[in-house]
Amino acid sequence: MIFGITAHTGSGVVKSVSKTGDGHVYIALGVLLWAFEPEHGTIFLYTSLLAYALELPIYVVLKNLFKRQRPCDHLNAFCSHITPSDKFSLPSGHTAAAFLMAGMISNFYPSFAVLAYLWASLIGLSRVMLGVHYPSDIVAGATLGLTMSVFSLSVLN
Repeated sequence: MIFGITAHTGSGVVKSVSKTGDGHVYIALGVLLWAFEPEHGTIFLYTSLLAYALELPIYVVLKNLFKRQRPCDHLNAFCSHITPSDKFSLPSGHTAAAFLMAGMISNFYPSFAVLAYLWASLIGLSRVMLGVHYPSDIVAGATLGLTMSVFSLSVLN
């Protein structure tokens, strides 16, 4: 039980929050901003693409380097409420992508920073509640995403 909600009793909401971190939201947001927001849309898209192009291979290397079993595979008291996209848990890819996007949003659209970081945090929390990540996987994912966001912003801004 986390914050009075178990993944079982709130699984629909928790799964929905987690699904917003699957990737399609980032693509849609980037394309919409590129097409309709002339002030920052293009640089937002290019910087985000660079950040994700750097983050993804690092994420894969870290997953295969640490080979940390997911809590649902390692701990008897845990079960997964979703089917994970891969075998290992460290770092959380959903959290890395969400914090990368939150970093981009907060840089280009500072008035949305609190909302973006709250959303990214909820994605990380949802992954723990769904039984596919440990809290330290979330911290590692957030660190990876923010690092790639800051690096890409420093390169292209």
